[in-house]
Amino acid sequence: MASWSASVSEPVGRVGGVSDGLFDAPGTQAVVDDFEAGAARIPSGDDRFAPLAVRMRPRTLDEVVGQQHLLGLGSPLRRLIEGSGAASVLLYGPPGTGKTTLASLLSQATGRRFEALSALSAGVKEVRAVIDLARRRLTVGEQTVLFIDEVHRFSKTQQDALLAAVENRIVLLVAATTENPSFSVVSPLLSRSLVLQLQSLSEADIRTVLTRAIADQRGLAGEYTVTDAALDHIVRIAGGDARRSLTALEASAESSLDGTVDVELVEASVDRAAVRYDRAGDQHYDVISAFIKSLRGSDVDAALHYLARMISAGEDPRFIARRLMIQASEEVGMADPTALQTAVAAAQVVQLVGMPEAQLALTQATIHIATAPKSGGVVKSLAAAMADVRAGKAGAVPAHLRDGHYAGAAALGNAQGYKYPHDHPDGVLAQQYPPDELVGVDYYQPTDHGYEREVGPRVTKLRRIVRGK
Repeated sequence: MASWSASVSEPVGRVGGVSDGLFDAPGTQAVVDDFEAGAARIPSGDDRFAPLAVRMRPRTLDEVVGQQHLLGLGSPLRRLIEGSGAASVLLYGPPGTGKTTLASLLSQATGRRFEALSALSAGVKEVRAVIDLARRRLTVGEQTVLFIDEVHRFSKTQQDALLAAVENRIVLLVAATTENPSFSVVSPLLSRSLVLQLQSLSEADIRTVLTRAIADQRGLAGEYTVTDAALDHIVRIAGGDARRSLTALEASAESSLDGTVDVELVEASVDRAAVRYDRAGDQHYDVISAFIKSLRGSDVDAALHYLARMISAGEDPRFIARRLMIQASEEVGMADPTALQTAVAAAQVVQLVGMPEAQLALTQATIHIATAPKSGGVVKSLAAAMADVRAGKAGAVPAHLRDGHYAGAAALGNAQGYKYPHDHPDGVLAQQYPPDELVGVDYYQPTDHGYEREVGPRVTKLRRIVRGK
């Protein structure tokens, strides 16, 4: 059985520490409470009682995994961390993406002192105390970096208390938030800061974080053998959150009796079963096929089951959203035109909000499509029209429908005799629209399901008027 096991000796350094969110694995709440209570403390790398996620926090930029779009040479964030930048920043992104890590690296910037506050516990009094301390330090040439975690939890008054200090660079503010700062941070503070958006880590990034923790002396120090299946499962359940992945690894290792961490142990330790799902293999195609057929068959419960399997396995939510948009037209169509609107809206939520919140929109679209009346009219009508075109039934466009917006068009008879429907009281009138050889051909055949029960008679009436019958 393939596995990860290593022993690497590295020097122990210092890492910064303010939690930018709660650990997610069951059984770790006590650790979380202890860690949050001492949020302003920067634990040392050899603190064996600190959580694995804290011990493995990168000590240098070279150890940072992901966020390369913000850490390129000459970028504002890199210059700030290296001690040459002077702009305050708002770090915005999902939990476990490195906001606290980047803030802690600032504490090592040359000539700067580091102070950390959590908006969960600090108020105006604490903010002003740090600002007063920073002002005194400036008199002896020392600049202070003030890190505020969960800054969106600060009230307007608390945020306003920072303005003068940020404006006059008494402190260099580094604030972290999981919410869009455009909505959660006051405009004056927003305008005085760089807003840098962090992205969820890729599966490759999470795997790098885990393998490093398995081998590193600050982590598991090569004392545990982690099977490939277990590593794959932790990567999947991490959801792009490095801290969640390390917490799951730590909980699993602590439960191991023989130094081996397999997928069954991970399942028992984090209370989440491994979903047998390969995004590039049979399971991917089998589950999405079953999902599509459950939607088509109006089995909402089965559709929700397969949706849950895809979400739990870490399937790309954009892929799920694309399938839902297709199904809205292919399986429901004109029987309920609003199904497509719901599916498109769900895709927008995936794009604009992201996971895990977007899973609710995907669920809503799944329920809508599965429970909607079904019609294959859209598919059949397009197929019939395409078949005629492929068969060569593509005659000349009737002269009165051709473009008449150029010199000489009238002389050719183009656009002559066209009747404008809006000039008629009913908005519809008799006029030939298809080529001669397709006059009288019916492509769209409405069913009596859902909305098509209403649109069917209207289509019949419109055909009769337009064709002058």
